[in-house]
Order: sequence, then C-alpha cells, then structure tokens
Amino acid sequence: MASTSETGHSKNVANMDALASFTLGYGPVYNPTKTSLKSDALIGISADAKKAITDVNLTLPLYSNAVAAREQAFLPLSKLVTRILSALKATDTASQVIDNAKTLIRKITGQRATPKKTIQEKKVLQDAGQQVNEISAYQMSYNSRLENLDKLISLLATVPSYSPNEKELSIEFLTLLCNELKTKNGAVINTTIPLSKARLVRNNILYREDTGLVDTAMDAKSYIKSVFGASSPEYKLVSRLTFTNYLA
Repeated sequence: MASTSETGHSKNVANMDALASFTLGYGPVYNPTKTSLKSDALIGISADAKKAITDVNLTLPLYSNAVAAREQAFLPLSKLVTRILSALKATDTASQVIDNAKTLIRKITGQRATPKKTIQEKKVLQDAGQQVNEISAYQMSYNSRLENLDKLISLLATVPSYSPNEKELSIEFLTLLCNELKTKNGAVINTTIPLSKARLVRNNILYREDTGLVDTAMDAKSYIKSVFGASSPEYKLVSRLTFTNYLA
C-alpha cells in the first residue's frame, strides 16, 4: 500500500490541474503580474510534476524488488552461523578462537553479549549509587553483517581442524554465500541512487520554497481571492483545493 505522502504528491498535481482549469475559465479577468501565476505557467509546472512523479514510480519497483531479494537472501544467515559455531565447538579449536567466533556471530545475528537489565535491576544499581551504562544491541545493517561474515570466514580459514562434512558449513560454501549476499546488497545500493535522484527532482518541483508547485498554487489562490473576494463563487471554487507540503 502506498504511503499517504506518495499518494499525496499526485493529489497535489491533480488539484493544480483543477486550479489551472479554473483560472482559464476566469478569462481575461485572471491576469496576475507574476509570470509564475499565469495559467500557462500553472499548466507547465503541473506537467513537470507529473513527469517527476512518473520517474519516481519507474525507479521505485526496481528498488523494492532489490530490497525484497536481499531480505530473502539474508533470511537463513542467522541460523546458519549458529550452526557454524556448533561445528567449530566440535573441533579441538582453542577456546580463544571459539570466543572470537562467538563475538562475530553475535554481531551477525544481533544478539547481545549480556542480557539487557530489567527496570528493577537498573533501579537497584542506581539506588546503590552505581551508574548504569548499557551498550546498545549490535547494529544489524546489511553492510555490518557482511563485514562480520567476512571476518568469520577468515577466522575459520585459520582453523586447520575446521573441515565439516556438511557442505553448507564449509568455508567454500560460506565464501560463495558471502559473495552472493554482497551482490544482493550492491543491487539495493545501485537502485537506491536513481530512486533518490528521482525523488529529489520531484520534491524540488513540488515543494521548493516560493517556486514549487505547492507554494505557487497557494499564491494563485491568494491572487484569486484578492480579485474576486473571499465570499465570491470564483474563490469558493478554488478554496476547496488543498495543497500539502509533505516535506514540511
């Protein structure tokens, strides 16, 4: 479902079309000195806004599909690295190496190193005069997870006894998986750029201060009010047209 702001952009443009149509219907009486308020200018900015919205709509599915594909690809990762830890523990690996693997796996899965204190536990410590500082849970950004997966694979490669029979736990498989995940993550980044640019253009056309569609429409309504009066039928036609700045 589209967000309110996404559907609102199109509503602003539709209302500008209606406003421009009304100004044309007023005939020569509608004669603002400001060029940007003339009927042709209102029609022009509406056309530019429509193209900008279309450009966003064309790039958005590519981004959404890339995000969905990345999410699906990362879905099994937490369970997989948990199995890796079990496989590593089954070897004669030094405890320090296992601890290092645990740290990386916590970062990949987003688990806390220590359980978060309850409100009551914090109160007891504070009443005893102790400062309570808790480190926030590890960041679960995709870049961070990939970085730590890379580190985990490198760590496993230093363990001669880590040679599981399960293909999906092998260093070779994990390396291929990591590369695939990097590709999925890169696709999101690559589709984010054109989407961001398209949204920037759209936002400038619709919401730029003074010269954007919304401010221009509000100025045109004010001019109509000044020409015909607040209680006139002409102004009442346009007074119902709402224009919302979704960036404000």
